[in-house]
Amino acid sequence: MNKLYFLLTITLFGLTKSLFAQNPLVTHMYTADPTARVFEGKLYIYPSHDIVPPEGTEAPRFCMPDYHIFSLENGNTWKDHGRVLDQNEVPWGEKNSYGMWAPDCIEKDGKYYYYYPAKPKNENTFRRIGVGVSDSPTGPFKWEKNYIKGVSGIDPGLLLDDDEKAYLFFGGGHELYVAPLKDNMKEVSKAPILVEGLPAGYKEGSFPFKKDSTYYLTFAHVFADEGYTIGYATADNPMGPYQYRGKIMDNIDNGTNHHSVVNYKGDWILFYHWWDVSGYNKLRSMRADYMTFKKDGSIKKVKPTRRGIGIPTLGDTIQVDRYNEIHRANTAFVGGEEPLGWMVSDTRMNSYVKFNKVDFGKGTAKKMQARLACGQRIGSIEVHLNSPKGKKIAEFSLAYTGGWNSWETFETDLLESVEGVHDIVIVFKSDWGSTKTANLNWLILQE
Repeated sequence: MNKLYFLLTITLFGLTKSLFAQNPLVTHMYTADPTARVFEGKLYIYPSHDIVPPEGTEAPRFCMPDYHIFSLENGNTWKDHGRVLDQNEVPWGEKNSYGMWAPDCIEKDGKYYYYYPAKPKNENTFRRIGVGVSDSPTGPFKWEKNYIKGVSGIDPGLLLDDDEKAYLFFGGGHELYVAPLKDNMKEVSKAPILVEGLPAGYKEGSFPFKKDSTYYLTFAHVFADEGYTIGYATADNPMGPYQYRGKIMDNIDNGTNHHSVVNYKGDWILFYHWWDVSGYNKLRSMRADYMTFKKDGSIKKVKPTRRGIGIPTLGDTIQVDRYNEIHRANTAFVGGEEPLGWMVSDTRMNSYVKFNKVDFGKGTAKKMQARLACGQRIGSIEVHLNSPKGKKIAEFSLAYTGGWNSWETFETDLLESVEGVHDIVIVFKSDWGSTKTANLNWLILQE
């Protein structure tokens, strides 16, 4: 077994803007209000961007200066395509408003239309909604010189029906609205109407979708005794009236939640945000978990997980601290110079952590890397298939790395060829009585 120390591992991740997944989906920046879309079989996310207010800046409750676009690469890696629109590039917007809230993007006839709210200059209106068009889902976009006339509000959510007619949902406060769009996707064809049939209380974050012949309108909804939840209603027509059906997700830590729903490769996925990395509900991070429907079309309530979605494969970072099962070990915030996130800690003899669904492909994987911190040099880490006593496919001998927050990347050969999708179980070996074997951040399969 060869031990290698890759000094540039994290730096290279940053340079390529290739980011590991599991929950939260990215940690190099704070992202919120994720709108997920599938274009030509590829998954994209259009979120907003939280930042710490610059010193001396009179920013609103949420400080949000621009937008980025992300796409899912490989099996479980998100790529940051960079900034697509800055607050001071909005042709009709007030400068330095830090109010670039939830956007959306939709495709029609080979063109991609990006909708966003911003604070208009020389107006008392809270937010207007603008649009840009591109030949690519990642831009660049040509931004319309003025906002959409007759529309005032936040959180644009778009629905393109089977007949190619498009609808713009928006709002914020106690009312949500919907308006049909003209074929040019840049103007409403009729004045917006109030969405009827929704429960009382604060609402925002309209996101519509269609399943079978039913129209679903999902939205952030505040209950007086609970706070922000994600609710939904259904209708037989995109313009309503709608019938409230219940909650998709309960309140999380007494803060906001804003979401989208997408069907990707046959799985329904709920995208949302949480702030468990920052610990502050104005610095949020986008997440995703699978969502299922009952036979009557109702939605089963989604519980947030760290495991999240996706099946990592060769070259993807496997964040094993986002486990499915853990035994005689804990997780904690990672220390040292590692990116934001967690690690598996407090490991001891026969501790293990299970991570479901890793794609070994067609058996071409030859090596495995492990990111470890170790304050001693006795023991090993074994990787088994499917159970703690399953087939052992890799083993890392421990070595002193300089301390429990001093990280090195170890590499070992796989003991045999593995094909297909398997659960993996990482088993820690040490002498009996030890309370620390090693801290583990992630694994990577390599050819």
